[in-house]
Amino acid sequence: MVLYAQDGKNCNCCSDNHRAFDFWVGEWKVVNCQDGSYAGSSMVQKEEEGCVVRENWISAKAAYTGTSLNFYNHEINQWEQLWVDNAGAVLKLKGNREDDQMVLTSDEFEKDGKTYRNRITWTKNDDGTVRQLWEVLENDGMVSIAFDGLYQKVHKTKNR
Repeated sequence: MVLYAQDGKNCNCCSDNHRAFDFWVGEWKVVNCQDGSYAGSSMVQKEEEGCVVRENWISAKAAYTGTSLNFYNHEINQWEQLWVDNAGAVLKLKGNREDDQMVLTSDEFEKDGKTYRNRITWTKNDDGTVRQLWEVLENDGMVSIAFDGLYQKVHKTKNR
């Protein structure tokens, strides 16, 4: 068990696995990778004493918002995400970090007699940006791209 040096509290979520998604934490402007157009804004924060990575998303389109709760589940040794939006959609994903990417995949689901999975990959880029690629897969082959966005850090300017 790791202790916080500053306050002596136990740190239940301080392992490397628990910090694997920290590269996504920040305040972001998000643009579409295809054409550079503004897609929305995102605030990603660590909560619950570092045990949860929470995203709050505001789309550039028609008041669409959503939030995701992301956490490392040490019982199954995987990251999990629960996404819920103001349209009532729910998405559950799980997976792990692979090098500079967090790769989370949904369980299979059926639509129009075919079986699909959602796979979302967040890639930590050398310039500090994060690419989020959401693919819809059929038999592990890509069928479509639901979203391809580049998260760019928002740098606050200080008033003088």
